[in-house]
Amino acid sequence: MKKTLNFLFLLAITLIPTILIWVPFYFRFGSFWTIPLAKEGMATIVANFDGPLYLVAAKTLYNPDSISSNYQFPLTNEYYSAHFPLFPLLIKSLSFIFGYPYSMLLVTLVSSIMALYFFNLHAKKLTNESGALFLTLLFAVFPARWLIVRSVGSAEPLFVASILASTYFFSEKKFLYAGIWGMLAQMTKSPGILLFGAYLLQIFIENIKNLPKIEVKKYIPLLLIPIGLISVFTFYYFTYGDFWVYFKSGDNIHLFFPPFQIFNYSAPWVGTFWLEEIIFIYAAGIFSLFKLWKEELYTYFCFSLIFFTSLIFVAHRDLLRYAIPVIPFFLLGFHEYLVKKEVKIALTIIIIPIYLYGLAFISQNAMPISNWEPFL
Repeated sequence: MKKTLNFLFLLAITLIPTILIWVPFYFRFGSFWTIPLAKEGMATIVANFDGPLYLVAAKTLYNPDSISSNYQFPLTNEYYSAHFPLFPLLIKSLSFIFGYPYSMLLVTLVSSIMALYFFNLHAKKLTNESGALFLTLLFAVFPARWLIVRSVGSAEPLFVASILASTYFFSEKKFLYAGIWGMLAQMTKSPGILLFGAYLLQIFIENIKNLPKIEVKKYIPLLLIPIGLISVFTFYYFTYGDFWVYFKSGDNIHLFFPPFQIFNYSAPWVGTFWLEEIIFIYAAGIFSLFKLWKEELYTYFCFSLIFFTSLIFVAHRDLLRYAIPVIPFFLLGFHEYLVKKEVKIALTIIIIPIYLYGLAFISQNAMPISNWEPFL
């Protein structure tokens, strides 16, 4: 009975915030709390970046001829290869029942439930039942960028859910499950390979004094992660005729050297000098890494270290979206502080600006689509 109630709680904190985000758009409010809103209804939700691009991939299965003849986005056919195929394939598998746009939203919602479920399993290992539930409630709405991506058509919830599942099973030394979920993460988004690097780093740290005695055999299932990457590239070979097409997808790969090029306001995906909050993102990441190491949460630390290191080479204004996969681990690292009464009071206050920011962002982040027929 207790497990059922806990699952219903997870279901509620997943669905209710998203439904509240949808309501003003569904009823076509002209504005809310003085914030002007788009009046295209749920089309605004479906049209949010990068949802339509995943719909194109789902409908065409990356076939270049089908892409060029049916879709008029000013993008190359190769551009879509940066949107890895697991999310589009799940959309396609449900499209016969729900249609493509609502299948995309359904996959996002189910993935969000999975993400919160596995986050809750992690939290239970660090604190008591009520503390774990509050941490999960916090992660359901914070940061606002996470609430946004799980309220529109997005691969991030599936990616985060797979990472949380894989790291949970790795910490439990269930390496086959860790490898399977890691493979799913890899087939969802390209940074999934960093999970494999994180596991290698942790294995090295834990066995640094006895490297020749490492039981290599028990870690073999982790090879499923790079196999997932090879599978994606093989799939692209049969669709594009080019195994390496991902690396020809244009400006989808926002990694640049030297680091911190995000402060180049003339960069294509930056375009502004109003970037002070980026420093706070970096600072929060560095503090969190120290905390994870100090708490000896090595699985969380290794993944966060490798993933955060990659972030300093990202030159994109939406850096927080790129950081979403490490945020649950940063929250877990500070679990003993985040379950305090002061944080609960703060959450009741900041939930209002989180909600308002979500409405404003979604309203302005939609791709212009004049003809919806090819997406249906």
